[in-house]
Amino acid sequence: MSLHPVAVAPLLGIYLAFKIGDMVIRGTYVYLTEFTIESVMFNLEVIIGVILPLRMLFSQKVLQSPMWLFTASSMVIFGVLLNRINNFVIAYTPPYATGPYYPSIGEISVTVGFVALEILLYRMFVKHFPIISLPSKDFVVKMKYAVRGGEL
Repeated sequence: MSLHPVAVAPLLGIYLAFKIGDMVIRGTYVYLTEFTIESVMFNLEVIIGVILPLRMLFSQKVLQSPMWLFTASSMVIFGVLLNRINNFVIAYTPPYATGPYYPSIGEISVTVGFVALEILLYRMFVKHFPIISLPSKDFVVKMKYAVRGGEL
């Protein structure tokens, strides 16, 4: 199931409203003016991952161009990645810690292992099920004229 590009922009707007609303309710917006790694990374996450793609997805030019749609979608995915990094690496401080948190080699290994497992499962599904395949020549409808790609 995939979302139509027109539906993504309002969802991004709702996400941004909840993100800003949460900061206002908790009073954490005051930390955005400080020049720390946390505030810089948060601002990058919101600007690159939400605001710019939101603005792009309200443009008809972007909605009609596969390249610009891919760019906007990639920016949203990059924003999600930044959000995960911000939550679990940059801003995470365990209550018992005396210094900043850095993932151990074991935690990094488990993460890399899960990514490798996901890639392996994806390849297995693609090879064994008709997810990405060419249509069979038996099912191609014979036409009087051939349809060829390319520019005129």
